Amino acid sequence: MNKVNYQKELDKILDNPENIGKKLLLHSCCAPCSSYVLTYLSEFFDITVFYYNPNIMDDSEYIHRVEEEKRLIRALNEEGIPKFPIKIIEGEHDVERFLEISKGLEDAKEGGARCAKCFRLRLEKTMEIAIENEADYFATTLTISPLKNPELINGIGLELEKEYYEKYAKDIDNPGKLKYLMSDFKKKDGYKISIELSKKYDLYRQNFCGCEFSKNETNNLEDN
Repeated sequence: MNKVNYQKELDKILDNPENIGKKLLLHSCCAPCSSYVLTYLSEFFDITVFYYNPNIMDDSEYIHRVEEEKRLIRALNEEGIPKFPIKIIEGEHDVERFLEISKGLEDAKEGGARCAKCFRLRLEKTMEIAIENEADYFATTLTISPLKNPELINGIGLELEKEYYEKYAKDIDNPGKLKYLMSDFKKKDGYKISIELSKKYDLYRQNFCGCEFSKNETNNLEDN
């Protein structure tokens, strides 16, 4: 079975002039990862960033990262880079919910079962907020990381889109409107450009994904 080329699937959406100005609810994991995605997609979509990362367990780390996201968005808007001004919704810092879904998986390797549950938690909430805000698409910046599995992330997003049709669409006025926007943002040198933009805007780049479990794994690797 051939792998899906998620960049080509995204290109099809972006090449359709009817999609210019459509509303995109974009989950952001952090400012550095979102830097490229926002400069890339804001030419096409009316973007609202949804900052929802309950996996960031330390309060000061969470505040630092969300403030960096806000600072980046202000800078991009002030420079007139996006065709449509970028907005932001700050989600609840629900660490307890993350710990609940991670129970029994605390020692799982980075990128394994715990991460899959975390991706789904964040994407599911993104979809719910997208529905509330009558967005046309929902997506995540997570696929820009070379350490993240785009098949896993996009698979979860497409599963949620299917669930939307089965569960949510029948209860709203415009069924079938919301779609998951497939991506592999590391393509087209996306990750490389995100590093350059991080330097340009002097963004804080963390060395671990967010949860204390991944932080501990990173620290252990550095100690060995």
